[in-house]
Amino acid sequence: MSTSPLPTQARVVIIGGGVIGCSIAYHLAKLGCRDVVLLERKQLTSGTTWHAAGLLTTLRDTETQTKLAKYTQDLYRSLEAETGQSTGLIGCGSIQLAMTADKAIEMRRGLHMATSFGVEAREITRDEVKAMWPLADVSDLQAAFHFPNDARVNPTDVTQALARGARQNGVRIFEHTAVTAILQEHGTVTGVSTDAGDIKAEIVVNCAGMWARTVGRMAGVNVPLQAAEHYYLISEPVAGVHPLLPILRDPGNSAYIREEAGKIMVGLFEKAANPWALDGIPEDFCFGDIPPDWDRMTPYIEKAMRRVPILLETGIKLLFCGPESFTPDHNYLMGEAPNLRNFFVAAGFNSLGILSGGGAGQVMAQWIVDGHPSMDVWSVNLRRTHPWQDNDRFLQDRIVEALGIGYQDHWPYRQWETARGVKKSILHDRLAAAGACFGEGAGWERPNWYANPGQAPVYEYSWGRQNWWANSAAEHAAVRNAVGVFEQSSFSKLLVQGRDAVTVLNRLSTANVDVAVGRCVYTQFLNPRGGIEADLTVTRLAADKFLVLTAAFTQTHVESWIQNHVPEGAFCVITDISGAYAMLNVQGPRSRELLQSLSGDDFSHAGFPFGTCRDVRLGHQTVMAIRLTYVGELGWELYIPTAFALPVYDALVEAGQAFGLRHCGYHALNSLRIEKAYREWSHDIGPDDSPLEAGLGFTCAWQKAGGFIGMEALAAQRTAGVPKRRLVQFLLEDAQPVVYHNEPIYRDGHRVGFVTSGMYGHTLGACVAMAFVGHPDGASDEFVLGGRYEIQLANERVGARPSLVPMYDPKNLRIRQ
Repeated sequence: MSTSPLPTQARVVIIGGGVIGCSIAYHLAKLGCRDVVLLERKQLTSGTTWHAAGLLTTLRDTETQTKLAKYTQDLYRSLEAETGQSTGLIGCGSIQLAMTADKAIEMRRGLHMATSFGVEAREITRDEVKAMWPLADVSDLQAAFHFPNDARVNPTDVTQALARGARQNGVRIFEHTAVTAILQEHGTVTGVSTDAGDIKAEIVVNCAGMWARTVGRMAGVNVPLQAAEHYYLISEPVAGVHPLLPILRDPGNSAYIREEAGKIMVGLFEKAANPWALDGIPEDFCFGDIPPDWDRMTPYIEKAMRRVPILLETGIKLLFCGPESFTPDHNYLMGEAPNLRNFFVAAGFNSLGILSGGGAGQVMAQWIVDGHPSMDVWSVNLRRTHPWQDNDRFLQDRIVEALGIGYQDHWPYRQWETARGVKKSILHDRLAAAGACFGEGAGWERPNWYANPGQAPVYEYSWGRQNWWANSAAEHAAVRNAVGVFEQSSFSKLLVQGRDAVTVLNRLSTANVDVAVGRCVYTQFLNPRGGIEADLTVTRLAADKFLVLTAAFTQTHVESWIQNHVPEGAFCVITDISGAYAMLNVQGPRSRELLQSLSGDDFSHAGFPFGTCRDVRLGHQTVMAIRLTYVGELGWELYIPTAFALPVYDALVEAGQAFGLRHCGYHALNSLRIEKAYREWSHDIGPDDSPLEAGLGFTCAWQKAGGFIGMEALAAQRTAGVPKRRLVQFLLEDAQPVVYHNEPIYRDGHRVGFVTSGMYGHTLGACVAMAFVGHPDGASDEFVLGGRYEIQLANERVGARPSLVPMYDPKNLRIRQ
């Protein structure tokens, strides 16, 4: 590409010349960052991009991915006029097909979610599908959905257009230049070594696609992805097909279908895929493919062809197998590495790189230039991953399932089936014997609900009340009326200590954590914009020792957030002690009686106030107890040294029989917390939401010495008056429907937000939802509470009552009894 000598320095070096790398280069140049060098080991697009199907379909699983896809469509439509390079874009639209009633419900919910984010879509009839696709068999359809603005492109042409646009604005692109090492000093990237020399750089971006994991390992950065075989076929010519035929997405048959130069392309997303290159990608791999496995794929091919029956009578011109990389949770990997400053990653796009490439490039470029992304991207943020995921066997086993997951039913509470049992509490077998049905959270096997004797602890999925409904309702009632025990050993436990620990944590925390030893403080960590980066507790164990407790899935993010804010020269050490302690959370009005029956220590309200931490004796053991709640009841979290966990658990269960103790799972925890309007980070609150908007301003210690990160932004919001958006609790007026997340909310017929989280409130008697409600002139109490609200559930709108205070125990009387 470039005939000039390789430079010795640049502001940004991008590794990888596929659609993602070229898009980031293009967008960096558009933002005025033109001292950019892109390095490609072979030729542009030669890894995965060149053989992509080029689909631009906007209905995605999350708000973030929908926005990325929508921006990408708009960008690709303008690229040819800007750069002079054709993109091969055809505005053919797409049609989503549902073969079952459950899939129809899922798609209706997805359609309304997508339209709330500005995507044009509508449900259509079988006859309309037939009119748009005369060769299709529509006899088995329960529903269909048309997205008129969806399109397709030529992936190679799109990438070349992005590359040309980048070069026109000063980016230098070098092909046949392999990166051999990542240079770094003192935890910061300083450049790259290549087979043609070294380049010093302020920022390095890993866009190496299938090779991104290898490049990550050069830098000591975890990039968990694995290549797998991915198939499509192209038929012989078929009369009657033309380029404007909509893309058919047919999840019931694990396939998509589109026209290809007078032929028909059928893409296959088999349920059990085949990992590829487990011993490493061949060095000479370039524009390569894989010999197809006809025996394995024939059943998938025959099933998919039934959608267009003429294919069963038409020859196959090509069965193509090309490798693509997939991630353990089927979400992208984007953002700055948690353990290496200025080293960014954009990889693992799970066969969706073309349709998200424009948006991903824009977000990454803004992230690099501004120091933060332009939207909440937690669902795809690299910092959600964990070092243990960079395990060959784990990735090999999980990717078998991850490839096809996008074309399966996306049930509420659906659990991964492969690569399970990575982490188990020492209490796992006890919980299993008690009937636990386990779900996975950050690799941990955690009890989501408990089966009754004789009942199988297995999910039976549906969009209504699933088979564990009554079980969880009973667990919920036990916590409200007697006592329940939650096993939460998966909580991340970070010991932060040293003479400067209090200074570091107080600067990060909205609350004042410079408290007396033995006090526990609920707080947030904010970014400079006032957005919430973490929602957690900090407990002072000694003058120079603190325990930071956070959800398991946030551990990498929280640990790196603290570490990256330790000033140079400060003495503050962070140690992960999560595996050293089990955690049993005992909650409910009879929790005090239960614990007191096992201990000579004082559990009275005066003797053990709310927010207090102390060591207590339970039976023959001594454990750390913190009086806290996430369910809105009297209760204690017990942090038990692993060696003590089994006898303490056994003693609690035995003594608990006299007090109505019940094992409770995470589904009950969620229903209890949402009745109390407790927020959940990454669902209800996140980096783009401030404590003032989220109703968490009470955590802010405005007068503490030194303030806190984000305080200036919050002060400006407070000065401006009523926030333009506020987090509101809703209770459905109908006791039957079920709310999950992303459902649009209407006020007096106008959309004002969407559900961030929802769960049935068994005490309140209907589903409860959390959602931000906004108004350009301010979301005042009068505005929020003065309208008539409805929540869109598939094709039905259900009335909902708003509240700005918790609907359950708004005065906290039960917590502080």
